[in-house]
Amino acid sequence: MTLAIALRELRSLFLSPLAWVVLAVLQLILSFLFLVHVDLFMSAQSQLLGMPAAPGLTEIVVAPLLSNAAIILLLAVPLMTMRLVSEERRNRTLPLLFSAPVSMSEIVLGKYLGMVSFLFIVIALIALMPLSLLFGGKLDYGLFLSGLLGLGLLLSAFAAVGLFMSSLSQSPTVAAIATFGMLLLLWIIDWSGGTGSAGKETLHYLSLINHYEPFLKGVFDSADAAYYLLFIALFLALSIRRLDADRMGG
Repeated sequence: MTLAIALRELRSLFLSPLAWVVLAVLQLILSFLFLVHVDLFMSAQSQLLGMPAAPGLTEIVVAPLLSNAAIILLLAVPLMTMRLVSEERRNRTLPLLFSAPVSMSEIVLGKYLGMVSFLFIVIALIALMPLSLLFGGKLDYGLFLSGLLGLGLLLSAFAAVGLFMSSLSQSPTVAAIATFGMLLLLWIIDWSGGTGSAGKETLHYLSLINHYEPFLKGVFDSADAAYYLLFIALFLALSIRRLDADRMGG
């Protein structure tokens, strides 16, 4: 049943013009940034040849592209997740969903997997840009795959926050703004001053970007992956609890 709900959500996304607009705008912006980095690499190629440990095509073009993609998707994901639950509540179809012979866990996981499937399609389209470089150059596949894995985990975390925020409101606009605010806070949470204190270390650990940056450097740390998985599990559990409260109260 979870899979059926996920397919229904994914289908409804592509029936909406918003998904196509988001895909088009993302591809346009990221394609431009990709070409800018390629041009930068071409113009610096003569200097790089004289360096003993010069950064390669992947470090100069691919890693910055994936870093830029994360920032742009920080803005785009709230627009995609805002309707997951809030629109059902606004249209008063949530009681019908509650009356179906499925658990809250299946509903939440289905909606979440549908959104994550869409985001993985976005990642696949982004990956095609660096792969086009194989026609005239070489990629560091370890660094490339590490960056894609990090972006996948990061966007999955974004989707979990968006689903929870959507479950709190009947207004998609409010859900989008709340999701963006939460994600931005978790992105910049360790920008405060001070070093060495326990509070600073905690804020550093909570920051979403600090667990993403190692992936962009080709470093896979199981602690960073575990952070994202626990983060996702927390917000999915909060969403399940919220919908359970709605069903009991309704």
